[in-house]
Amino acid sequence: MKKWLAVIFSSLLVNFSFAQDVAVAKLRNETSRNIKKETDTSTWNWKRGGMYNFNLSQSSLSNWAAGGDNFNMAFTSYFNYFAYYQRPRHSWDNNFDLNLGYMQSSNLGGRKNDDRIDLLSKYGYKIDSIGQLYISGLFNVRSQIFDGYSYSGTTSNFTSSLLSPAYIILSAGVDYKPNAQLSIFFSPLTSRSTLVLNRNLANAGKYGVPVGKYFNRETGLFVTVNYNNNLTPTINYRGRADFFSNYYEKPENVNLYMTNLFTFKLHKNFSATYSLDLMYDDKIRIFGPNKTSPGLQLKSIIGIGYVKPLTIKKTISKLKMVAAVENNAGGNSNK
Repeated sequence: MKKWLAVIFSSLLVNFSFAQDVAVAKLRNETSRNIKKETDTSTWNWKRGGMYNFNLSQSSLSNWAAGGDNFNMAFTSYFNYFAYYQRPRHSWDNNFDLNLGYMQSSNLGGRKNDDRIDLLSKYGYKIDSIGQLYISGLFNVRSQIFDGYSYSGTTSNFTSSLLSPAYIILSAGVDYKPNAQLSIFFSPLTSRSTLVLNRNLANAGKYGVPVGKYFNRETGLFVTVNYNNNLTPTINYRGRADFFSNYYEKPENVNLYMTNLFTFKLHKNFSATYSLDLMYDDKIRIFGPNKTSPGLQLKSIIGIGYVKPLTIKKTISKLKMVAAVENNAGGNSNK
């Protein structure tokens, strides 16, 4: 009996030792094997989309003691379209904004209250391992479509027109993208050109362009900050701030251009919007009592209206699709 117990115990000990050796060997193989990593985890090369917004407001008064226009109607519209391109080390961001607005009142007549074209294109090459720093080049053009006037009561003064002024920026620098919502672009070498193609405005020497000339170029430091994020499930904020300092002429007078847009979702296709634009340029001297002083320009618009997001489309390049098919075929053949 003791002999059989000894044999059984010895057999169990051998089996346990063998099983332990197998488990250890398997664990060693699992921890030391090569892990195949996907270098590009993104699922698209091109991403396109945008938004359209239309706001309409109307007011009328009759025997109103506090006074005001008997009739006032205004509309504003905003259109945005973007196209983003990305590869493992390359990115190309393109954004187009168009703002148009018009108001009609019984006392002041008709006039525009918003007019802006803004095209921004930025290419970047990733220089770090975590995808936050890019060597980048930037192109931006900003102008308006229709004639613009400043008003003193019912008296109008012609101030702007198509490509008068227009601002063109060419810049090279570093783009910092800590996340998908924020981008900070810094450039120590930027060319900023101002165009005034309207003859009357050019002859008056408006917008810092020499009298009789249609073009003026400046070189300086440029910084632009872009932020787009959903603050809550129903509130979106989209903002941009540009700063430019001319190296050769009053560098302490920094030019500012800033846009802010809050969208408050009320329904699937209806939202309330609030926009606040700020602009300061020391060379724009059309303000003050004598219309010869610079000033901080402010534009604020509140509205409720129709909002239609454009369908976001994502596409994959043919080369990337072929590579994905080859990787899947290779993985299946190794099984």
